Amino acid sequence: MSATESARFAYAFSTLQQMAADVLDHARKNGATAAEVDVSEGFGQTVGVRCDAVETIEFNRDKGIGVTVYCGQRKGYASTSDFSPQALRETVDAALAIARFTAADDCAGLAEAALMAKDSPDLDLYHPWPLSVDAAIDTARRCEQAAFAASPRISNSEGATVSTQEAQFVAANSLGFMGGYPTSRHYIACSVIAGEQEAMQRDDWYTTHRDARHLADPLAVGRIAAERAVARLGGRQSTTGEFPVLFEAPRAAGLLGSLAHAASGGALYRKSSFLLDHLGKRVMPEFVRIVERPHIPCGLGSAAFDSDGVATRDRDVVADGILQGYFLSAYTARKLGLSTTGNAGGSHNLIIEPGPLDRAALLARMDRGLLVTELLGHGINYVTGDYSRGAAGYWVENGQIAHPVEEITIAGNLKEMFANIVAVGNDVEVRGSKQTGSILIERMMVAGA
Repeated sequence: MSATESARFAYAFSTLQQMAADVLDHARKNGATAAEVDVSEGFGQTVGVRCDAVETIEFNRDKGIGVTVYCGQRKGYASTSDFSPQALRETVDAALAIARFTAADDCAGLAEAALMAKDSPDLDLYHPWPLSVDAAIDTARRCEQAAFAASPRISNSEGATVSTQEAQFVAANSLGFMGGYPTSRHYIACSVIAGEQEAMQRDDWYTTHRDARHLADPLAVGRIAAERAVARLGGRQSTTGEFPVLFEAPRAAGLLGSLAHAASGGALYRKSSFLLDHLGKRVMPEFVRIVERPHIPCGLGSAAFDSDGVATRDRDVVADGILQGYFLSAYTARKLGLSTTGNAGGSHNLIIEPGPLDRAALLARMDRGLLVTELLGHGINYVTGDYSRGAAGYWVENGQIAHPVEEITIAGNLKEMFANIVAVGNDVEVRGSKQTGSILIERMMVAGA
């Protein structure tokens, strides 16, 4: 980190490193057989505009330190936001006191020393956006004004928001691992309402990136939000029955998240996953490939190491439709008698490789069915895979959008849904650590009129 970058934070990066070292030293001297620590600070600014008037101006500045100690296989954890030397020592002492009164767990402990990240490649994750409040207000206003200008049917606004966030952290443990780096994430969002009185619909759009230079044009964000809201006017319930369902790319990312949850170590060792004992078995059609790419420069899910300090690596999660790996931390791997996959804290840039079809081609292939653009509720049972969500979107006839639909429910089983994927689109919207194009499912139950 350069001196200019370091000056943006309240603490120098070297100061966070020293805090981490002091915590580990105090833990060792007071009886911990192993310890790990995470020190972080962050700050940001969020501005909201509604109907051209400034609604919110928020500044946030946060810091914290979390300490985990092990006394043999007894674990204790404590945290504080006070960075004074005395507070750090007291936090370690609190964690030690907790550890001494907890039950031993034969799977507790740090990851193996050989797996620790030895270096931290520059993944280009820090791009500060020195945006003044006035400039943020102007950007939000232009975004919202573009939405109103897009159609006379836009009657109201829930607002446009511009946010910029920066953070830095240091993670270390008693095996000699110490790593960390600064990160940034910024976004522009807009939500508007179309129609009047009983015939109103809302929709939104947003753009996010670590580097503000790669955010979408604020005018485009407002325009797309408006177009989506207007397109939903006149929505009605669809026919009830089994039909093909196309999940729009931002909604399809949720399906990828469901796969990651079901294949996570926590769900597996608790036997609360429909993918239990599915390693090496077919879970999707042969054409589906899902990869994890933790070292993508500037990636929203990129990381050189996981929360255990284990080095991350590229890998196939699903290849030729076969589940190649779970998402395991050191602890959950021991619970399952397996090896960590470097996924303590979650997945890192989980990507379904896109197919050749854009959304128009996917609609044509579907011919007749439902395009889902909004999901409501959390009706997913990960033990059985049963899936039931409120939904809205568009009814498709002859490969073309016929009319908007609302107040419907879609239902199925995730295991069957994954097995019945017909196509994955190339219309990828990169908004987080899980990336996919639209996903076409062969059939699901659609409950409407």
